[in-house]
Amino acid sequence: MRRVKIKDILTNQPIGQDVNVKGWVRTFRNNQFIALNDGSTISTLQIVADREKEDESLLKKITTGAAISATGKVVESQGKGQSVEIHANKIEVLGEADPEKYPLQPKRHSLEFLRDIAHLRFRTNTFSAVFRVRHAAAFAIHKFFNDRGFVYLNTPIVTGSDAEGAGEMFQVTTLDLNDVAKDDSGAVDFSQDFFNKATNLTVSGQLEAELGALALSEVYTFGPTFRAENSNTSRHAAEFWMIEPEVAFADIHDNMDLAEAMLKYVIKHVMKQCEDDLTFLEQRLINEEKQKPQNERSDMALKEKMAFVLENDFQRLTYTEAIDILRNSKPNKKKKFKFPIDGWGADLQSEHERFLVEKHFKKPVMLVDYPKEIKAFYMRMNDDNKTVAAMDILFPGIGEIVGGSQREERLDVLTSRMKDFDIPEHEMDWFLDTRRFGTCPHAGFGLGFERFVMFLTGMGNIRDVIPFPRTPGNAEF
Repeated sequence: MRRVKIKDILTNQPIGQDVNVKGWVRTFRNNQFIALNDGSTISTLQIVADREKEDESLLKKITTGAAISATGKVVESQGKGQSVEIHANKIEVLGEADPEKYPLQPKRHSLEFLRDIAHLRFRTNTFSAVFRVRHAAAFAIHKFFNDRGFVYLNTPIVTGSDAEGAGEMFQVTTLDLNDVAKDDSGAVDFSQDFFNKATNLTVSGQLEAELGALALSEVYTFGPTFRAENSNTSRHAAEFWMIEPEVAFADIHDNMDLAEAMLKYVIKHVMKQCEDDLTFLEQRLINEEKQKPQNERSDMALKEKMAFVLENDFQRLTYTEAIDILRNSKPNKKKKFKFPIDGWGADLQSEHERFLVEKHFKKPVMLVDYPKEIKAFYMRMNDDNKTVAAMDILFPGIGEIVGGSQREERLDVLTSRMKDFDIPEHEMDWFLDTRRFGTCPHAGFGLGFERFVMFLTGMGNIRDVIPFPRTPGNAEF
């Protein structure tokens, strides 16, 4: 008999039908009641074993973590907590799990403990919910861009350029690290390396996406990016995924419109498709926050935060206006900010971003026109020669979630900015060709996918929204 997913049985409730289900045992009570989960839903399905007929040796193998196949009739459940159950006439143990060794017993485990067994944490309610939400969000992003005629572009993971100019990149080499080839000057001889030059893992697909946009008009990337930043915070990972659309014939305002539409589309899709998972994650977050001091608790529940973003037009203001608000705010005057705002030119921190969103405007915020000194070389210079057409989107509970800009399309201005950042022109000649031949206004942004999934799930650590986190000192699995 063909297997039916537990989600379909709970949704369709085919009472009276014989079905086959397969999954992993969560609990087994009284040698009779099996709570079975197959990952298709947060919910378990109760399988009722006939303990009078089943072999005792078989019943002993039905332990937490074991994989089983159960065939039987779907009936209305007389017990609490489930609407239907299966009265099994055949149970087969597909894979045993020694209860003395299986680490996921029916009790609450800390997130830190589960990170150490990330290969098994998918089987917990929390992480099965997180990764179903992650899937729904990824699907919605592709659908959003596909329905608008964007071309999905796969940009290189191994690259010879540094899109951010930050230098925090992972080097890629096949040279023998125990006997590195050197040239006559004593420097590493990259001509003997695989690519005949120094290469790294990409920090962004943006520059290559710009090449696509300046021929195909509208493209987006969605792929892994890497930062060799020794940062052990809850918001940073060495390997993470980025969504980066690039649009020709677009200015900074078109860019902001696109980003707001995309975020709202994905949130709406996730709220519709993952209702049970979000309900579970919301309750998990409520229970977690009960352990925190009152002043550290969130003002909004998980689904309330998502509705907050959907129901409000994003507030748009300039960086200069934001600095004035922050400088004159009560937390700044009373020295409550960890990083006080003294004047124009300060790089905003998460505490400032969250104040603007959660306390001052009480809606998502878009900041635009940042000082050129704190933004990347490729952002378009404004007429004041002090600011660039850059924008950030700030969300409740998380701060910055999107960063983007109108790109500098003027060759002379772009090369001048590259000199300011000490970026050699000869290394970026391919990029400059797009400004030499048929240049035009264009814009784009980047969304850190994991940070967005943190918002959607209420998880407080980036390590808990990516299957196998890569952080300083950790590359397990």
